[in-house]
Amino acid sequence: MIKWVETLEDALFIGSRDLGPPWGAVLRLARYPAALIRDWLNGEISVRAMSLAYTTLLSIVPLMVFSFSILKGWGAHGDLRFLLDEFFSPLGGAASQLTESVMQFVANMRGVLYGAIGLGFLTYTVITTVQKVETSFNFVWRVEHPRGFARRFIEYAGVMIIGPILLAVALGLLASAQNSPFAMWLDAFAPLAWTFRAARQILPYLIVTAVFTIMYRFIPNTKVQFRAALIGGIASGIIWALVGKAFTAFIVFSSSLVAVYTGFAIVLTTLIWVYLSWLILLIGAQLAFYLQYPQYLRHGLESIELAGRDRELAALSVMYLIGRDYAAGTSPPTARALGAALDIPGMVIEPILDCLKQAGLLVTTERQQFVPGRDPDKIRLAEILDAVRALHHGRLAIALRNIEPLPELLNGIESAMREHLGNRSLQDLLGKST
Repeated sequence: MIKWVETLEDALFIGSRDLGPPWGAVLRLARYPAALIRDWLNGEISVRAMSLAYTTLLSIVPLMVFSFSILKGWGAHGDLRFLLDEFFSPLGGAASQLTESVMQFVANMRGVLYGAIGLGFLTYTVITTVQKVETSFNFVWRVEHPRGFARRFIEYAGVMIIGPILLAVALGLLASAQNSPFAMWLDAFAPLAWTFRAARQILPYLIVTAVFTIMYRFIPNTKVQFRAALIGGIASGIIWALVGKAFTAFIVFSSSLVAVYTGFAIVLTTLIWVYLSWLILLIGAQLAFYLQYPQYLRHGLESIELAGRDRELAALSVMYLIGRDYAAGTSPPTARALGAALDIPGMVIEPILDCLKQAGLLVTTERQQFVPGRDPDKIRLAEILDAVRALHHGRLAIALRNIEPLPELLNGIESAMREHLGNRSLQDLLGKST
C-alpha cells in the first residue's frame, strides 16, 4: 500500500481516538464509511456478492416454489407477487414482465417437484443457498467455524418454513389495515390521507430494513448485538432505496442499452440489480460488525498476526485471564471477550487458543467459553510457551538447516529461560496478582 495512504489511515483510525471536539467526533464517525469504502475497493466483498447473485438466479425459482407451497396453505400465495414486484421495481417497465416470468416458472415447476427426486432437489437447493449466505456473513463477521450439520439443517428448515408464514401474516395484517373502516376514515381528511399514502409508499422499504436487520441478527454463527444489527439494517435499507431509485433512472434514460443488448437487456439489468442488492446487504453486515467491534476498523479484512514475543505474551495473558475467572468462579470468557480484554481483535488470538487446546491446557464449553484443561497448579508456564511456539500454518512446519554456531546460541537462550521459569505454574502467577 502507498505510504501516504497508510499514514492517512493511521491518522483517521488511530489518531482520531483521543482527538477532542469538534473534529474528534466527526472523524470517529467518518471512520465507518471510510472503512466500508476501503473494504469494497479491496474486492473480496464484491466477489462474494457476485457469487451470491449467480446462486440467486439459479435458485430463485425453487425457493419461490418452496415458499409458494408454504403460503398456499395459508391462503397467502399472492404475497409472492407483491414481494417480487417490489424487488424488481428498480428495473422499471421490465419489473412486471420479470414477475410474471418467475411466477410462470413457479407454476410450471410445482408439478415437477412433487416427486421424491424433485423434493430432494428442492431441499438441496434451499439448504445450499442459505448455506452460502451464512458463509458470506461468517466471512464478514470473522467466524471460522460454521454451524454443525444437524443444527444447520434444523435452523435452515425452520427459517424457510416459518419465514414465509410470518411474512404472510404481516402482509395480511397490513392489507386488512389498509381496507379497514379506520383507514377509509383517514382518507376522508386531506392531511391524514397524505400521511397515510406516504406511509404506504415507504412500507416496502420498512419491510426490506426489517428483513436486513433479522438477517444480520441471526444468520452469522455468532452473537450479534441488536443495536448493531438494527443500525446496519437501517443503513443498508436506506442505501438500497437510494440505489434502487438511481438504478431505475439509469434504466429509463439508457435507451442505448436496450438497443445494443435487445432481448438480453432484461437479463443483464436483472443480474446487475441482484448483484447490487447482495453487495448492499454485505456492506450493511460489515457496518454492523464494525459497530459491534470497532477495534477492527483499522485492519478491515486484512490478516492480522502477532509477532513472536507478542504471541507468547498473548498466550500467557489468555491463560492468566481464564485461570483468574476459573478461580473466582465467574462466567468463563469467550474468544471475543479475551480479545476485548487485550484490546486486540478476537480472530488474532483464535490460533493461539487452538494451540493451547491441542496441548490440553484449555477446554471449550458448549457455549464456546474457555476453562483450564486441568488445575492451574498443574499447568507449567513453560508448557504455555512451548504450546504457542509450535504455532504455524499448514500441516507441517519447515525444518531449517542448522548453521553453526547458531543452534548453540539459541539453546543457551532456551536454557536460561527455562531456568528462570523453573517449575512455576499458572497458580503461582495467579497467586502473585492477589
